[in-house]
Amino acid sequence: MTTSHTSDDNGLNGTNAPAGSSTATDDAVRAELSRLRDSIDNIDAAVVHMLAERFKCTQQVGHLKAQHHLPPADPSRESRQIARLRELAESAKLDPAFAEKLLNFIIAEVIRHHETIAKSA
Repeated sequence: MTTSHTSDDNGLNGTNAPAGSSTATDDAVRAELSRLRDSIDNIDAAVVHMLAERFKCTQQVGHLKAQHHLPPADPSRESRQIARLRELAESAKLDPAFAEKLLNFIIAEVIRHHETIAKSA
């Protein structure tokens, strides 16, 4: 997941610069935006790779569940994971509600995969 930020100058192109701003300031702001956006792009890439690894593991869980005729969903495990992730989010200064929404989205996708695997087994 790569997002290009080079074309977005947030009005720092000289013609839209606030009165009294200098080219040196504009250049410094552009450089800082570029540095921060490069970091964001790297983090996005890491998140995508981590999700890919997570889904590789959950696919294996899905196959194991299918082989042993276990249900695709495990509500007690899911509840524990949500509580755990909310605690991690709080300690990381991330909105726990956001973290829960993200995990619920991931869990729904995992269950969908598990159901597909179970049907094909």
